[in-house]
Amino acid sequence: MIMRILITGATNGMGRGVAEALAASDDERNELILLCRSEERGKAAVKDLEARGARASLAVCDLADLSAVRRVAGELREAYGYLDAIFVNAGLGYAAGRTETVDGLDSHFQVNYLSQFYLTLGLIDLLRASERGGRVVFNATPGGRILWDDLQLTRSWSYETGIRQAMAAKRMLLLTLDERYGRGERPVSFICFSIPKTVWTNQVAIIPAPMRIAAGIMRALGRFISMERCGEIMAPLFLCGEGEIRSRSGRLLTWKGGRFVELPEDPAVIDGEARRRLYELSVGLCEGAGLRLGEWEGPRPAERPGP
Repeated sequence: MIMRILITGATNGMGRGVAEALAASDDERNELILLCRSEERGKAAVKDLEARGARASLAVCDLADLSAVRRVAGELREAYGYLDAIFVNAGLGYAAGRTETVDGLDSHFQVNYLSQFYLTLGLIDLLRASERGGRVVFNATPGGRILWDDLQLTRSWSYETGIRQAMAAKRMLLLTLDERYGRGERPVSFICFSIPKTVWTNQVAIIPAPMRIAAGIMRALGRFISMERCGEIMAPLFLCGEGEIRSRSGRLLTWKGGRFVELPEDPAVIDGEARRRLYELSVGLCEGAGLRLGEWEGPRPAERPGP
């Protein structure tokens, strides 16, 4: 069964691992759309995936610029009548200091969460047009909290805090989207997946020397997982049938004992009022940057997947 899948952050880490695993699928020649910041690295990834048997294309977008996210969402809607899946994966990791995007927001908050909030909502109706069970898989780990009084981390920044807040925000978004779009005639499934070990990526090259030494020791002790193995584990979430993915929707999953298992969720993440507050704040930040969530309502190309 051919699947058309959009992957954000597809040149490295979990995104690249998932892309390679989907390219190597024995069943069909899956169609992969790689959303990447670097055109050069994106083109190299496309070439490699095509050599592995996939149909691959590139969508260049800097998630630190909401206008770029708006542009690429519009381009995807023009080019495609449906999507079968989105892997919400791109994100900033280590940073030596706090930076702001061109939109004046904390970089971790915007890149890891807000831009992909907007992108996902902008493409929801393409997922609903899937005839194979449209789905969104979020790369999200347990833990973290929303700093309501310092959402942009101007007073309490650390890169760990930025990452964890974005993870909590994505898990809250998962539940909200499952309530809004996981019902009805054309439901979309939403899953958060937490890989059980840290993925070994090129992030190691940019962290300080003491951290690199510690990471090398941890890798030798088996505390890391390769991006290839990560992709192998996650591939069934993108390729399984509609009934199976629907049964997992709205859940935070991990991999344990050779199977997917559900992790307990923080009550602060489940809280409906907190989730409504975050959703409204997110909409407000997008609108403050000139983006409207309903701007693409209307007809799309009448494309449907083949048999």
